[in-house]
Amino acid sequence: MNANRTLENITVASLEKCVGRLSKVSAGRWSLADVSVSRGALSEIALYRRLGERGPAVYSEVSGDRPFAAMVLFQSADIGIISKCFLGFAFPRMADIDRAEELLLSELGNIILNAFIGSLSNALKRSFIPSQPKCLTGEPRVLLESLAAVLDKEQKYSLISVMLGLQCDHFVTRAEVVGIIPERLEEELEKC
Repeated sequence: MNANRTLENITVASLEKCVGRLSKVSAGRWSLADVSVSRGALSEIALYRRLGERGPAVYSEVSGDRPFAAMVLFQSADIGIISKCFLGFAFPRMADIDRAEELLLSELGNIILNAFIGSLSNALKRSFIPSQPKCLTGEPRVLLESLAAVLDKEQKYSLISVMLGLQCDHFVTRAEVVGIIPERLEEELEKC
């Protein structure tokens, strides 16, 4: 099995468990949708071609000899839906993200990112200590470029992207989980 396939399988398995748990504690139903893996230097992969409206994101970095990064991208217009589906009530929408919304997204992003990072840790039988998740707002391309800025530009990476769906009543929203995984870490995954 090649590394991309292994990375995809590990990610899908961990996020399926995560959305299952989230569905049990949320007012809405979570699901896993599209999964894609692209590979290359940071300048070659789809990272820089992503366009979209400004929105919030939660990210975490893992440092060490195999550093990598992960991010959950949300849509600003859907924060009310996310709060209703996750908490059972909708936050009133403001022009900018307020502190309560930032805390909600940070907690939700932390749960999702820990599932992703934990699955890699378990598969590799290594300890990863992620940074405390941070919440930012911006255009997806700019947010992903910022995330990639902490990584070695000369190395090859795989970009794994997983779309999560969230449905509550007749409302549906999506969030994207993005992992930027170095080639050396993938090589270790091939040996699992």
